[in-house]
Amino acid sequence: MAEIYPIGGGKGGVGKSFITASLGTLIAKWGKKVVLIDLDLGASNLHTLLGMKSPKIGLNSFLNKTVKNLESTAVPTMIPNLFLISSFHCYMEIANLFYAQKLKIIDAIKKLPFDYILLDLGPGTNFNTLDFFLTSKEGILICTPEPTSIENSFRFIKTVYFRKLKQMMKKNTFDSLFKNTSSDLKRSGNNPPDIIEIVLKHAPEKEEFLRNKLSEFKFKLIFNQFRNNIDATLGDQFESICNRHFYSIFQFLGNISYDSRIHDAIFSKILYIHKYPHTQSAADLKKITAQIMSKIPSASFAKDML
Repeated sequence: MAEIYPIGGGKGGVGKSFITASLGTLIAKWGKKVVLIDLDLGASNLHTLLGMKSPKIGLNSFLNKTVKNLESTAVPTMIPNLFLISSFHCYMEIANLFYAQKLKIIDAIKKLPFDYILLDLGPGTNFNTLDFFLTSKEGILICTPEPTSIENSFRFIKTVYFRKLKQMMKKNTFDSLFKNTSSDLKRSGNNPPDIIEIVLKHAPEKEEFLRNKLSEFKFKLIFNQFRNNIDATLGDQFESICNRHFYSIFQFLGNISYDSRIHDAIFSKILYIHKYPHTQSAADLKKITAQIMSKIPSASFAKDML
């Protein structure tokens, strides 16, 4: 069964597509079959970071039924074992998917025959982004070490959490409970501890069920564009705060050092991890990849990828 990792963030410009392309490349180099799906609908550019022209076949071919299944839209990249499903040629209104279309895409993603599936999501907290992030029980959140990015990331987590809670309540015949608590939930401001307390006040017998279900969901955190003058423990602090305020599990994977050559590589349409494999940023990416592929010891993986 495929490992699915949605990659999201609270705002644009934090490096989601760069990290998606880099992690996918490194996992594929380890011999795993990987597909990257560009779900930044309306602003698709993942193919550019992979040094490719926009594929003629992609998500649009699946939605308009030119092809029968989503797997047929996966095109090979220059990296062995690495494939791309692009949304570049989708119609202009693709960012406003119909609910049935979204469910069709999510269902198809779960059936793809790959070892790893990485979803490059758009910024913000619209319903499409949230539901794609909830495609899997494990999601990767990209953040930069600035106050605004951290605030947006925390808001993103709260919104995902609230969306998850609403889905759980609807799927598990909590309809009447949801109606009874809806006004209280709105007043809570999507604050997770308050949400749980409100739900439990109306249905205390559901406490164990809700806590167990929410604990199944795992967030992995990455700080990108990290500079030397920033507190190196910032990611660990963020992880600790999240684990203290939410019922899900948060894991800080590491920092990716700032390197101006990343911008140069993107501008030149060259994979940074290929052109600069011995930089600190590349080493950071390898260590993070090793943690995602947790069955492989980090030190061994990083050494083999050099």
